[in-house]
Amino acid sequence: MKYLIVSDIHGGFDETEFIINVFNKEKCDYLICLGDVLYHGPRNDIPLSYNPKKVISILNSYKNKIICIKGNCDAEVDQMVLDFEILDSYDAFINGKNCHFEHGHHLDLYNGKCDILFSGHTHIPLLEKEEKFIHINPGSITIPKNGANKSYIIWDNNKIKCIDIFDSIIFEYNY
Repeated sequence: MKYLIVSDIHGGFDETEFIINVFNKEKCDYLICLGDVLYHGPRNDIPLSYNPKKVISILNSYKNKIICIKGNCDAEVDQMVLDFEILDSYDAFINGKNCHFEHGHHLDLYNGKCDILFSGHTHIPLLEKEEKFIHINPGSITIPKNGANKSYIIWDNNKIKCIDIFDSIIFEYNY
């Protein structure tokens, strides 16, 4: 199966439209959102394209294709307006790998077993071999930090690619 993995949308309408266009163009099966969907948070500037109501409308039209994890900026009211469930974390066997998905603000509490751990939160793309797993972060599609570009991940069978909005590959992991 083919997955598009994104994090830290923070209510960015243009970025959500971009991601949905990639999702459709790439013929992905599922969109996995690693949290911070609608609200920009008190530590971030308001994104130029901030329009959570339009983001709600777009994402709700893909409700059967979205797996969403709760981020530190997501609130109870977000679940009231979104037509898909916001999970605390998500564990699944995907493309031959045991995976754990979480936002990342409680990453130090994770003590489970997985082959690949996906998290967001830092807004910085990451591919790092930890002692027990591969840690992957898609960065942020709306508010990248530390000089990173807006980015996302396409996971197709045994290839995971982190790509920025200019179609440059940030990293690639093949297994």
